[in-house]
Amino acid sequence: MNDSLAVRKRARAVHRRNRPQQTSFLRALELDVVEHLEFLQAFIREPASVGALSPSSRALALAMIEGFDLKNAGSIVELGAGTGAFTGPILERIGRNTTFLAMELDRIHARGLKRRFPGLTVYNDSAERMLEYLALHRKKADYIVSGLPWANIPPDIQDRIMEAVVGSLADDGIFTTFAYLHARWLPKARQFRRALEQRFAHVETSPVIWRNLPPAFVYRCSGI
Repeated sequence: MNDSLAVRKRARAVHRRNRPQQTSFLRALELDVVEHLEFLQAFIREPASVGALSPSSRALALAMIEGFDLKNAGSIVELGAGTGAFTGPILERIGRNTTFLAMELDRIHARGLKRRFPGLTVYNDSAERMLEYLALHRKKADYIVSGLPWANIPPDIQDRIMEAVVGSLADDGIFTTFAYLHARWLPKARQFRRALEQRFAHVETSPVIWRNLPPAFVYRCSGI
């Protein structure tokens, strides 16, 4: 009887120790499912403004901010934050005094970002207006990270957004965005690369991120 009681006590103790891990895993799984559903719903609503069927991977997110000194950054802006695929890794790394602004045109995504990341400053507006919002914080951006689907954005709006990017960056600031490997040599992709090279002294491309679906690479731009 005593042996049986001791076994039950040990079993309960093991269960209690494992419960936080199980809860954490289930919560992460739930958030991942919700993120994918929200992304798919946005694609169905406005396929031209989303440009993909699933959120960017964590591997791509880390490639977008590789080498960034986010802990000591004064400010960072994320364009087209979507469901927060890049937002989460950025928030994990910024310093206590870093100003972080997320811009998202889709109102449902913007609401979801506020719910998922309490305290995050989210502006439900076009990336064209980032300079106005930065001015509210009296900041220039040390880093601008873009998740925008450039190939689906009309050329005149692309130009206005790029002018806003250049106007918002600090002199030594860095702008990163990404493109899909399969579209690299298409006319719109080549045109976008030329647009980057016209505005930045240095435009580098990362190795291919094969763990993203579809595979992608990062443009890292500096020297305005």
